Amino acid sequence: MPTVKELLRSGRKDELWQMCCGFLDLNIEQFMSIQKRLMLEQIELLNNSAIGKKIFKGTMPQNIEEFRRRAPLTTYKDYCPELSEKREDALPVKPLYWQHTSGRSVEYPFKWESIKWMPITPGFSRELGILAAAYTMFATCSKKHDTSGIKYGLKFIYAVAPRPYTSGTLAYIAAQELGGVSLPALELAEKMSFEERIAASLKLAANKGFDLFFGITVALVAIGERISQQVGKVSIISMLSQPRALFRFARGIIRSKIARRKLLPKDIWSLKGVICTGTDAEIFGQLIKDTWGKYPLNMFGSTEAGYIASQTWDYGTMTFNPSMNFLEFIPESEYEKCQQDKSYVPACYTLDEVKVGEKYELVISNFHGGPMIRYHTGDAIKITALSNNKLGIHLPQMEFVGRVDDRLDIGGFVRLTEKVIWQAISDTGVPYVDWAARKENGILHVFIELRNTEYTDADKIAKLIYVELKKMDDDYMYGNMEDVLHTMPIKVTLLPEGAFTNYINLRRAQGADLAHLKPRHLNPSDKEIAVLRMTAAEEVKIEPIKVGVPAGS
Repeated sequence: MPTVKELLRSGRKDELWQMCCGFLDLNIEQFMSIQKRLMLEQIELLNNSAIGKKIFKGTMPQNIEEFRRRAPLTTYKDYCPELSEKREDALPVKPLYWQHTSGRSVEYPFKWESIKWMPITPGFSRELGILAAAYTMFATCSKKHDTSGIKYGLKFIYAVAPRPYTSGTLAYIAAQELGGVSLPALELAEKMSFEERIAASLKLAANKGFDLFFGITVALVAIGERISQQVGKVSIISMLSQPRALFRFARGIIRSKIARRKLLPKDIWSLKGVICTGTDAEIFGQLIKDTWGKYPLNMFGSTEAGYIASQTWDYGTMTFNPSMNFLEFIPESEYEKCQQDKSYVPACYTLDEVKVGEKYELVISNFHGGPMIRYHTGDAIKITALSNNKLGIHLPQMEFVGRVDDRLDIGGFVRLTEKVIWQAISDTGVPYVDWAARKENGILHVFIELRNTEYTDADKIAKLIYVELKKMDDDYMYGNMEDVLHTMPIKVTLLPEGAFTNYINLRRAQGADLAHLKPRHLNPSDKEIAVLRMTAAEEVKIEPIKVGVPAGS
């Protein structure tokens, strides 16, 4: 089978679309047929591996029904110390690369749980490359079979964390498979800090131009703002040695003058596509379109699963791909039962069994020799439709809801738990009554009631919390967010005295049970925040707290 790079080089774009995007033409029966075939191949590999025998507890399932009946649902702990110590002899297939996501060492009692290492096998890497090409075509096309936006040697800004972080690994694989050109070069970019990479990328892009952005949504927004703010500070003399950059900026200034507005990145560059991750892409979608000239294509994936689903050229709901993982779905009601009873075994459904309007936790089993077996991703998704008839896609459509365990995803690469935030607030030494926090506009917003203290400066408290979070954070990317965004990644709002007492009194008056007397620490709703910000208790309707799915979902 030809590679993506070979098809691009030879101009065989029709074959490229069919190889990478052909899954859009599948119906649900064909989708499930691919899932089952690849899962049977994976079961054979697992049966002959130490990790498979460990999870199967000595049994050897021979078909998918036995596999789903006998194999337990797993978490990352079930694969340690094999994965944490990178024991390749325990794996179904020898990996080509190792990658990891950031971990919270303060969350775990054992050192090996501080980060999550994951192997990438040759087959898994190839599928990542194929889907990277698919998503590039989705981001650059206007209709099915439109391949005009993809070519060999697309230039992209390196705006992700370096290998072995997952985002850097995915960028590396995509560049290798598509023949992409990184600005700056991958080997150089990976040695720079995030801020240095962005500065170097923009300098090179000013001279050479660039075609594609792949990275953090809030970083793209911040870069656009920085360009607009600094245009008046650009030295013409310094650009005389770079005539292409001089021409590019001069043309951009003329375009902005004609439009009677400030200079925007879309005046300087004509991007073919923008690919981002996380719910922030939805929040900032129109702003990115207005600034960069293209809507961001949002995709959904993880370190353990690779690519799971993506939007297509209508920038609407997402479509699953069949070739990376066997997909199972735990209904929201079943997940709630698990939370109440840890011994409860929830019902799991396959994609041909899901229902429109229902929310599920996604469970994955890797294909192509990957190690994960019926793995709890912790991601909550919602099935929005069983097809996208407008685009002729006859597969279930989904949207990402959030984390089932109520963690806060900041910037698409940092996951903060209640315990971590609580510890950081406590470690500041600022006396407080209680707090609540949620993500707003890509940053952490903390609402806190102080306890008769001299601390009255909300910005100072935000900086103190930020310092404590950085101390506990093994992932340098969170520490660099202030440099990336050119603003504090934490906002603090001081609540009035008696805020939490008033809230509890109001909930008691409404007849709430003991478990729902206090507001949630993570992801409080607008109504909960409205009550906390009152100076006195007033009659405000607060809807019952839902267990297991983030607020606002």
